[in-house]
Parts: sequence; C-alpha cells; structure tokens
Amino acid sequence: MQAPRSSWRGLEVYAYVLMLPREKTGVEGTLQHESSTVAGYNQLTIDEYLRKRLMPVEGAIPHLPGIEMYGNSIPAGTVGGDLFEYINFQQRYDIDARIQRAVKLSKEFLEPLRADEPPRNSVDDHVEWLKSRPGFRSEMETEYRTARSSEQVRVAEDLEELYMTAGVLIVDAQGHGIISAKIASTVHDTFHALMLAELDRRGKTTPELFEKLNLRLAQSVTARNALGRSDDESSREIATMLYGEVRPNGHFRFVNFGHPPPLVFSAECRKFLHVDKSRMVQFLALGLQIPEDHPDRTRYFSLESRQRASTSDVAEITLMSPGDVLFLYTDGVYDGSDAQDRDKLESVMREHCLLSAKDICNALLEFAVTKDDYLLKTGEEDQIDDKTVFIIKKE
Repeated sequence: MQAPRSSWRGLEVYAYVLMLPREKTGVEGTLQHESSTVAGYNQLTIDEYLRKRLMPVEGAIPHLPGIEMYGNSIPAGTVGGDLFEYINFQQRYDIDARIQRAVKLSKEFLEPLRADEPPRNSVDDHVEWLKSRPGFRSEMETEYRTARSSEQVRVAEDLEELYMTAGVLIVDAQGHGIISAKIASTVHDTFHALMLAELDRRGKTTPELFEKLNLRLAQSVTARNALGRSDDESSREIATMLYGEVRPNGHFRFVNFGHPPPLVFSAECRKFLHVDKSRMVQFLALGLQIPEDHPDRTRYFSLESRQRASTSDVAEITLMSPGDVLFLYTDGVYDGSDAQDRDKLESVMREHCLLSAKDICNALLEFAVTKDDYLLKTGEEDQIDDKTVFIIKKE
C-alpha cells in the first residue's frame, strides 16, 4: 500500500537534508523549516487540521475607516460545520499589481500584431480566428480590440474599489463533525478559487461566482461515485452560505443561500430594527436549486427551477448611525424565527452595544452556549449545534 503523499514529501525533505554535505547546505535552514512544518501537519488529527485550517486569525481582520468587525465560532465537538472568514482584499490580493496588469492589457489589446508575430494574448488569438472567417473586415478587428480594451479599463476601476471594501463569508454545513467540516472546507476552497478568477476577469465579485459555487454542491444525476448514488439524504452535501461586502459608509451588500437573515441593531432605538423581507433576497441552500437556463441543469437534481442570480438578487443593508450593529450568525445561535430567542438576543445586545465588536460577539456567543446546558440536562445533547457570530459595527 502506498503511503499518503504528505508522508512522501516529509520523508523526501528529511532524506535530502541528511544527504547534503554540511558545507553545501546554504538552503538547509529552509529545508529544515519545511520538514518541521510537514511533520507538524502529520502530527495533527484530521479534525485538528480542519479546525486550524478553517479558523481565521485576528491578523486577517480588515480595517476600514468607520467600521469595526469581529467574528468567532464554537464547534459542537472538536470540529464543526460552521465557517466564517474575513475577506481582507488588501491583505489577500496585490491590488496595485492587478490594476497595473489591467491597465497594461487595456493598451496591449489595442495594438495589432506585427507580421509573423505570434499571438500575445486571448484578443490576438481571437482576432486571428476572425481573420480566418469568411466576410472578415478590418473594422471588425478594431471594434473587437476596442471592446476588450474597455473591459480592462473597467476592471482597473473596479479593483480600485477594493481598497475600501471588506468581505465576510459565513458557511453552515448540515450537521456537525468531520464530514460537516469537510463540506464547509469544500465551499471555502471553491469560493477562493472562483474569487481569483473573478478578480482576473471582473475586478470584483458578481452573482456569477455564486452560481458556480452553487453548482459545485449540487448532486449529480450521473453520479460518479458510490456516495453520490446513495439514496440516503444524509449523503448529500448541503450548506447554507452568506457572503457580503461592507464599505466605510456602512453599506452592506450580500447574497444569501438558505442562511438566517442578518439582524440590524439600532444604537439610537436600542433594539433590532424591522427589515423589509422583500429587501432580503434569499435562495435555497447551496446546491438545491439550479437556474433553469443553465446548460447542465438536466445533469443535476434540482428541487425547483429558478432564474439565474442577477445584481437585483444582491440584498442591501446600510448602518445609518454610529454604534449601529449588523449581527450575522448561524442557526446554532438563532434560527431566525423564534421571537423569544430574538428578544433575549436583543437584551444581550442592548447590554453590550457600547462595547467593541469583539466584546459584543463574545457576549452573544456566551449567551448561546448557555442554552446548551439546558439541552444537556434534558437529554437533548444531539440538538447542540455549532455556533458562529459575526459583528459589523459602525463607529
């Protein structure tokens, strides 16, 4: 039986360090560090690895003028299906370099190829194809190059907006435990892969990213593995997701796939505000609905058809006054419907609203954990769920 790939790498690095002559190991420190890092990962259990991998550190918290944010999560066991992440655009992506590349491409796309010069980019490649078609006219090349150049100008302008934008991703995979953590990890990794492509092409997030993420969790009709062919509903990968972006003026735009809706606490009124449900667009959980115009829709199970997500499906909330709080959470904290629980959370918020986002977050989590004591006493420990709270506060 073959050893796991991670074991090969650890052994290769270790063996290589041993074989290097002492006087020729200028990179020995690096190799030893890599070897110790690999060994550290190999000593982790799978649940410890997932917990550490999916839990963001405070150093990743974005800092926007006038906005404070903080999130925290408590799994029901050693690891859970809840996930939250700060999307710190300035820290995660080199915005300057991306803008420079977009500007460079906007100019390059306008330049015709010299004779016998190979294609430099996708625009050149497409122009060569156009020239091979009957009816080609020189103005067709000019029009196409101008259109593609203007796309890159817009990408550069949209990338500029990321300097004053912070994102938050919250995922709640069905159940809790290692399998749920794996599902949450799938959403996390797919999201970031799609985000890279989105910033390359658009310079910003669009509904198309979330449609692709939605399809990733859909159940295939032509299952390619034994789990996919199971009739057991529990074998299906189901997760809710909320992704939003906040600006310094307190404007929060978000998409919601089956997640409990955000609550807005008014510092002036000292209570949760009523938010018109028509402004809180919500799809079913990830993977349960496939757009009716998707070319592969017949290859996936879909509970019902729907229109493809568009910019009109992006909900919006604005924190109007200093001290206003946007409260995001998973259903282990509040399912979004129980009036009594909402009143209790409002009371906790009222008591702590003058504190920092971190203190508000932890106070709400502490309250949520107290409900577990009751479940333990009544023998309903199976109802204990993972808990996540994310606070965005206008300063």
